[in-house]
Amino acid sequence: QALILFSLFAFPRPLEALFKMAAIARNVFRAVGTVSASRCQLSQAVRPAVATIVSRPAPQRRSFAGRVGWEEGQDVDLDSVAYGFMASQALFSGLELNIFDTIAEAGEAGASLEKIQAAAGVSAPRLQTLLTALVSVKCLRRSPEGLYTNSPNTSQYLVSSSRHFYGDYLKLQIGRQFYHRMGALTEVMTTGQAPNYASWFSDPEVAQTYTQAQHNGSISTAKYLVKKKLSLEGVKDMLDVGGGSGAFSYVFAGSVPGLKSTVLELPEVCRTGEKIKAQQSPDVQSRVKFVELDATSPKWPVPETAFDVVLMSYLSGSVPESIIVDLYTNALKALRPGGRLLIHDFMVDDSLDGPALGALWALQHVTVNADGLGLRPKEIIDRLGKAGFDTAKCETKEMIHGMTKLVVAKKN
Repeated sequence: QALILFSLFAFPRPLEALFKMAAIARNVFRAVGTVSASRCQLSQAVRPAVATIVSRPAPQRRSFAGRVGWEEGQDVDLDSVAYGFMASQALFSGLELNIFDTIAEAGEAGASLEKIQAAAGVSAPRLQTLLTALVSVKCLRRSPEGLYTNSPNTSQYLVSSSRHFYGDYLKLQIGRQFYHRMGALTEVMTTGQAPNYASWFSDPEVAQTYTQAQHNGSISTAKYLVKKKLSLEGVKDMLDVGGGSGAFSYVFAGSVPGLKSTVLELPEVCRTGEKIKAQQSPDVQSRVKFVELDATSPKWPVPETAFDVVLMSYLSGSVPESIIVDLYTNALKALRPGGRLLIHDFMVDDSLDGPALGALWALQHVTVNADGLGLRPKEIIDRLGKAGFDTAKCETKEMIHGMTKLVVAKKN
């Protein structure tokens, strides 16, 4: 292309010859339609003249590594969406094989391929292929000497000795459970048939894996909620509906002296929750109790007007849409006057155009809750009004950026 254009403008030619050369140039441009527009840019001096020759711009080059998030740009990055599952599986395999821990243990100098092979128990070339993939998506870094180190985010979040570690959540819940459920999405969409959480969690192994994996992530979220978003002044009694491991209850009880919490959960989840509770301080253990219940049941085994706070974290998007109002009605009954219902969940904006992670999490829930509702604040607040809450007093707060929101309703 550059040679043709140079010949067009560097040497004087008869008009007929210019037209012939222009035709050749157009044919060449069309033959390489996948070339990046950035490679076709010309100098400012030449561009005005070329505008009369090139009838349409070359399409933009597709780029997997150039996109930071789905919200960037004006069009879909097809490669990053279509091939994203390969990157996520590389990350999950890195966690399963303890690659990130092995590299962290090697110190700042980094770990050699041989050291990682020995620790993983894999000496075949496929391990090198995995490491190269992890380097390419920036989970790892490779020195000119062939030594591997973790990236800053990998060191902070995927190394088990870090206090910010949530690799077990990614490995156990996302990699082993939800990843495979998403493979059934098209079937669920067309048939409307999917397991619900109650049937899914009736399997003790599934319930334990899910609850244990969720625990660390929920602890961090609960701490952020207490520190940045919510005052617990005057709160004495809390009802944690669908509270999983009890993570929010442990954090709330640890933050407020004397606060007591009741966790309502499915039987198998309660069993795992009791094991996790045994790891808490004796004081917190004494103030948190588990009560077996499917939260979708019409009646809850708790007294009315007995709680200052009712919490529903990741519950509204996990039950059929038809019972959400009943959930909020039961919460209203359980609250004391002036008490608050806290609804924390994956939500999109009311404009229904994102954010992407909130939307994708809602889609994931479809595979285990085919009759559920994709949540946004307006949908929740409308149902709070039907349950008897004053919608004018409801508040919406951002929680996990781009993923979750908190809706706070108050009982008059």
